[in-house]
Amino acid sequence: MPTLVHRFDWPERVIVGTVGRPGERTFYLQVRDGARSTSVALEKEQSAVLAEKIDEILDALMTDEGNRFSVPVDTPVELVDDDPLDQPVEEQFRAGLMRLGWDPSTAQVVVEAFPFDATSDEEEETEPSEPSEMLLVRMPVGTARAFVQRTRQVVASGRPLCPLCGRPADVGHVCGAPEA
Repeated sequence: MPTLVHRFDWPERVIVGTVGRPGERTFYLQVRDGARSTSVALEKEQSAVLAEKIDEILDALMTDEGNRFSVPVDTPVELVDDDPLDQPVEEQFRAGLMRLGWDPSTAQVVVEAFPFDATSDEEEETEPSEPSEMLLVRMPVGTARAFVQRTRQVVASGRPLCPLCGRPADVGHVCGAPEA
């Protein structure tokens, strides 16, 4: 069966947002183009790493003498998106494997997300199976900068961190770190 591809070549909106209270949040990569949208669930760590790696791609492009494209250092103000996720949030799938790339023919960062496959770790499976679906997002460099900025803000907006151990400080948090 062929893979169902949720493809967005020039999306109007591509963001990471959350549903739920800090400590119980579900992270979503949400993409919209016109009336069509797709929401893919992510782990908090996936969101953070995705932003970090996109930022690395953009920074590498800025320092590459052979790069003929203008890459903004900061998020263009007109691309800042602090609005909540589009409602209703309907999870298409939970992301497992993700891939990043750069398409110099269109000057876009390319993000691919595939469903989490719980069977991929089983030794019985000798041939990797084709994913049932995938998300393919191609975003221009300005949109990518805005995506990085917003994703970092969303990830950081969770529970406050313990200054001793760096883990989330819940009510009754005991980290075992020696007191100062």
